[in-house]
Amino acid sequence: MKKLLDWIQIAGLMVMLVMAVLPLFNIMHEWMRWAYAAGAVAVLVARLFTRYDGNNLRVKRLYRINTVSAVLYCASAAMIFWGTGRTDWIAFLLAGCILQSYATTMIERETKKTS
Repeated sequence: MKKLLDWIQIAGLMVMLVMAVLPLFNIMHEWMRWAYAAGAVAVLVARLFTRYDGNNLRVKRLYRINTVSAVLYCASAAMIFWGTGRTDWIAFLLAGCILQSYATTMIERETKKTS
């Protein structure tokens, strides 16, 4: 199950990346918003079902931070549909990326420390 969730998360992040980069090349279609939102929801679902079963409370908190980054991705997708400006969604995307980068780096560091 963990492998499947990892693949769903990777696929969702890749779809989000492609859909976020295409407007830089002036490629904009209506279906791109829906694909971005589907990627964000896939990442959220994968992160909600990914659990840490260890005893380290810091790693458990970092897994929650990873889930918050997925929520920010979904907020970014919502801003694509209902935002007031054309680039409002980028702020949520960047906030999610920063949280995800921090959490994944620290998870790796903490698990190496305890092993």
